[in-house]
Amino acid sequence: MKQKVSIIILNWNGWEDTIECLESLYQVDYPDYDVIVVDNGSQIESVEMLKKYASGDLSVESDFFVYNEFNKPINIFEYTAKGLKSLQIINENYNNLNSNNKLILIKNEINSGFSEGNNIGIKFSLQFLNSDYILLLNNDTVVDKNFLNELVKFADTDHKAGIVGPMVNYYDKPDKTAYIGHNVNLCNGRISDPPIIDVNNPKSVQIDYVVGCGLLIKRRVIDDIGLLDPNYFLYYEDADWCLRAKKHGYDIFYVPKSKIWHKIPSEEIRSLSSYYYGNRNSFLLIKKNRDSFNLFCYIQLFINKLIFALYLMVKGKSNASNMVMHAVYDAIRDDYGYKKLE
Repeated sequence: MKQKVSIIILNWNGWEDTIECLESLYQVDYPDYDVIVVDNGSQIESVEMLKKYASGDLSVESDFFVYNEFNKPINIFEYTAKGLKSLQIINENYNNLNSNNKLILIKNEINSGFSEGNNIGIKFSLQFLNSDYILLLNNDTVVDKNFLNELVKFADTDHKAGIVGPMVNYYDKPDKTAYIGHNVNLCNGRISDPPIIDVNNPKSVQIDYVVGCGLLIKRRVIDDIGLLDPNYFLYYEDADWCLRAKKHGYDIFYVPKSKIWHKIPSEEIRSLSSYYYGNRNSFLLIKKNRDSFNLFCYIQLFINKLIFALYLMVKGKSNASNMVMHAVYDAIRDDYGYKKLE
């Protein structure tokens, strides 16, 4: 009997990507999964377009699959994040439908960030769906038909595996691998990539953390370590989750036979908020996950950020450079400044 998986997709003003991701999910081979879309306070017509897709009135074109018109309409079960507090049971018709013919849509009134937006879906899954596994999946990904089978099969086989992730290839270069997860130096904050194992090699690789664009975690791990930390808001929450799992004795693995494709933005179109949260949160990650404070490591991290800010300034990216310095300032101020960037 297959383990039950809840797949959580966070949508924020990105319905075009989300419906392509959904269409790829509804064609996977895995027999027992739930799909939850948490709309994180979209300000445009995202929810309306998601419903149009589910009804079969909006088809999806992709180089990765052929659109399936025969599983439409997809039945939407709609809730609000606020309404979940008083919700006792989900719609009783939900469990009578096949996995590829239903969708849970949770509407959040505000943009709660990646961490808290996913937490809404995780709490719903654990309370109402009795899931064995939770899969976090970026809305700008497309999945291989067999990706979920491979992830669950490996996680089931290795009892110490707490979190596993797939090979992530570039969406616009489908045969080129972008990353398989990362290792992190908790002294200077530097991220490094483990060696990429060929997809035909059955050997999996133990790593420090799985990237949150495709992360499968066992329910019992969440029971032990808790939810994603909302203080991160965006970036490094996946690394923190994995490092917390490792402290509890679980292993983190990349599974080479599982594959997804990710629309990774180029450096040229990287948002200013990514410069802020990516740099601020590296301080938070080290503070939370080092066993003790080390002044040398702290100074080293600080110097690395200054060098990066100067590099951006030389490259003519003054706004990005200022954002990095803003992040460093907030990280140092008020116990690392756990505040959302307005």
